[in-house]
Amino acid sequence: MRPALLAVLLLAAITVPAFARQDDPRLRDLFGDLQNARTSTESRLVEQKIWRIWSQDGNAQVDALMELGANAMQAGDLDAALDAFNRVVALDDSFAEGFNKRATVEFMRGDYDASVADIERTLKLEPRHFGALSGLGQIYLVLNDKPAALKAFEAALKVNPHLTGAADMVEKLKKELSGKPT
Repeated sequence: MRPALLAVLLLAAITVPAFARQDDPRLRDLFGDLQNARTSTESRLVEQKIWRIWSQDGNAQVDALMELGANAMQAGDLDAALDAFNRVVALDDSFAEGFNKRATVEFMRGDYDASVADIERTLKLEPRHFGALSGLGQIYLVLNDKPAALKAFEAALKVNPHLTGAADMVEKLKKELSGKPT
């Protein structure tokens, strides 16, 4: 093989990961970009790139089940969505987004204990998962644990300072917990 072609192939193998998920090397720079984003448009574009990476396992079967589960969620078929995400985590128990999606379905079904457990697993695999942290805040709001909700939303904002919903909740919860009217 010619040296120039070999160099191009080696460079491609180094710079293009074989999979995309929470351990994808591109995420480090994207999280830096997220911290430094100056506008909401810029931050949303970076968020979208992060979510795309998080959502792809690289295993064709897992990726197909992720799509199936997401489509079922959108259609309101929570049983089918839960089944798909159960199969995802059975196939790859190191894929953070599989646990995060399953936590979302469990939340929608009102199974808060299971949702919290899956969020904890998501965060063990991907501590920067601002979606899981925000979801945890939502669960604690439903459970009326305002201090825990505040802590979760603040953690989400440390990772992604552009989450306006989380920022609004932090402001509201701080006022409520301090006894000031909202």
